[in-house]
Amino acid sequence: MRIVLILLLLANLTLFAYTRLDRVGSGEGVRLTQQVQPDKIKLLTPREVAALGPAKVTALADVCIEWGPLSDADRTRALGDLAPLGLGPLLTQRKVDVPGAFAVVSDTFANRGAAERRAAEIRTRDRDEVTVADAGKGQYRLSFGTFRTEDAAKARVATLASFGTQGAQIVPAQTTLSQTILLVRDPPAPVVAKLKDLQPGYPGADVKIGSCEKTA
Repeated sequence: MRIVLILLLLANLTLFAYTRLDRVGSGEGVRLTQQVQPDKIKLLTPREVAALGPAKVTALADVCIEWGPLSDADRTRALGDLAPLGLGPLLTQRKVDVPGAFAVVSDTFANRGAAERRAAEIRTRDRDEVTVADAGKGQYRLSFGTFRTEDAAKARVATLASFGTQGAQIVPAQTTLSQTILLVRDPPAPVVAKLKDLQPGYPGADVKIGSCEKTA
């Protein structure tokens, strides 16, 4: 019996000594030195995230891509370009109001009938906006859309010229446009690459990569 008590006492002493040594070797000071250093953490800007490339972007958590703003015609075209990717619920849309600074218009017509006939002719080749607008003093002109940037307006003029529509001109237009932002949440790598490829074909629309907005 005495031997058993001695063995138990030795076991308790050994356990006590071990716990004391462990505290000395891994105390709070040691733990602090092993933690991630906050001053080494860097939050990336959207531009820096975009520069990572499609594969690295998709490896990040809670990343969203915004593409826009897009006019109604460009939105329809963009959705068609993205359709083969099968994004489903990953793709959402939201409306935004943006200032429109430039309009593309035609020369004036002597009467509305002549303007309507010309508009109908252009619509057979052009799927974007073509409307008849009152130019005052009994004259009418065609409106080919209002744009946020001059580059976008110039691209519209070039498109019209490719269809054989000459004489389109850019004029100031201070108005508010209702346009669309396309949002892709947690995009796969092929989607990131596809959007970057599509962007040059949509003047005035930007591709922005960053953290997703928190939703309630």
